[in-house]
Amino acid sequence: MAEFRVGEDDFEVDGRPVRLLSGALHYFRVHEEQWPHRLRMLRAMGLNCVETYVPWNLHEPRPGEVRDAAAVGRFLDAAQEAGLWVIVRPGPYICAEWENGGLPHWVTGALGARIRTRDTEFLSCVERWFGALLPQVVERQIDRGGPVIMVQVENEYGSFGSDHLYLRALADLLVELGVTVPLFTSDGPEDHMLTGGSVPGILATANFGSHAREGFATLRRHRPKGPLMCMEFWCGWFDHWGAEHVVRDAQDAARALREILECGASVNLYMAHGGTSFGGWAGANRGGGALHGGQLQPDVTSYDYDAPIDEFGRPTEKFWLFREVLAAYADGPLPDVPEQPAALAGPVTAELTACTALGGVLEALGGPEAEYAVPPSFEDLDVDRGLVRYAVTVPGPRKPYPLRAAGLRDLALVYVDGERAGVLTEDEPQLAREVAGHARVELWVESLGRVNYGPRTGESKGVTGGLLHERQFLHGVRARGLRLDAFTAAGVAALPWDGRSGDGRGLHRGTFEVSGAGDAALELPGWTRGFVWVNGFCLGRYWAVGPQESLFVPGPVLREGVNEVWVLELEEAGERITLR
Repeated sequence: MAEFRVGEDDFEVDGRPVRLLSGALHYFRVHEEQWPHRLRMLRAMGLNCVETYVPWNLHEPRPGEVRDAAAVGRFLDAAQEAGLWVIVRPGPYICAEWENGGLPHWVTGALGARIRTRDTEFLSCVERWFGALLPQVVERQIDRGGPVIMVQVENEYGSFGSDHLYLRALADLLVELGVTVPLFTSDGPEDHMLTGGSVPGILATANFGSHAREGFATLRRHRPKGPLMCMEFWCGWFDHWGAEHVVRDAQDAARALREILECGASVNLYMAHGGTSFGGWAGANRGGGALHGGQLQPDVTSYDYDAPIDEFGRPTEKFWLFREVLAAYADGPLPDVPEQPAALAGPVTAELTACTALGGVLEALGGPEAEYAVPPSFEDLDVDRGLVRYAVTVPGPRKPYPLRAAGLRDLALVYVDGERAGVLTEDEPQLAREVAGHARVELWVESLGRVNYGPRTGESKGVTGGLLHERQFLHGVRARGLRLDAFTAAGVAALPWDGRSGDGRGLHRGTFEVSGAGDAALELPGWTRGFVWVNGFCLGRYWAVGPQESLFVPGPVLREGVNEVWVLELEEAGERITLR
């Protein structure tokens, strides 16, 4: 057993000063069989600690339905086996470019602006979730022989709110549930963020990507004593669909890291290894500067983050430069860099043999259909990740008028009397061509990811303001949702399969043979937008707008011999799928 404490100037283990050289690695963005390799890569870079978030919505997709909270414990055990301490950031909100910032849709849909406040209903949901999660963390604290040395209270709360009663309630709850290691908060090095997000008596840390001396000077104005730590050193960045790929110069990042350490501070690289937002769990941001109220910016599936360890687990130039900087602060020689996981032996092309049209997929795997006075939101239909079909009748006879989906989020493919009529977005919610009555209108609305940061976190998805013909609301809307987690082996096997035909909107099935399984990149030339599964494992969203051009396939997902692939195409299908 050991004791980890926050001293007046340093972190201490059994009274000995230590510097935390940590790196972020999200267990939920790495295939479990590859955790040991990625953790050994952190050690080889010169780190002595790993930090991870815990996404509430991944583990509690419906109220009281907790799934595999034990995965957190297994990851903590793997970190200890690799010789790393662990910093745990359990939320309830995590940001992390993750769907809804980790908050369940059934919480944000019901509570709206009451989330992340002292609201008793929100806190009761958190208490129930933490009651299921925290035993995995508590029994693995350092004073019980485990690797966990610190636990975070909320996450960058000063960027969102100023409810100190809420923060204190969370801190008290963590202690009540058995957390004995130090608690901390992390916020941007701005006065309003630190005053809004910090808690008296609890360690405050700062998040930034450069200008360490200025950042720590701001932190010192608020906390004259205590160890300095950059809890998120942003050594890379993330990408949005339809935007340019973002990189950070490796030499510049290494200089910024060196500056942090020269300040005598501890550091957590965000990210040390980014991984992949499997399962369609990538979130979204809002443009528009400080208010974050502008255009939706959905995050790509890859969370490579231009990190020192890339999405495939390979060392980059940034890795070698960071290793050189960190070596000067390590306790002894650094471990050798582990061998890389096996790569796919050669390129393989999948043979696509059958398809079920999107309507047939919805009928077989979707939720119940019902008629509503006004269009229900995704939250009303219990759809976290997936799509909703809205159908409404334009009464007639009447002359052509504009048709508009008010408050649309995010993207709708529109059909009028069975013919494709256009694509609507938040910025262009009105059909280019007018619609006459009598007509049947269908809108297939896809969620591109819920906002994970800023004041619009938790906003509803779907048609949130009504369907209008001219200025008249259309009532009697039929709606049906399709969740991504409905795509199970049994469900897909029972679909009404047919030959590949039509416009390609639907679920395509095929096979490919592998001799020499290993990590691969899956490419979909000519396909437009949708999701891919390999052997039942959801790789995530693809989209022809880029910048991401392929999906990472972890080697453990593949098997020697015949493998199965499903592609849910939402607009227009291509002809082939290749793994390289």
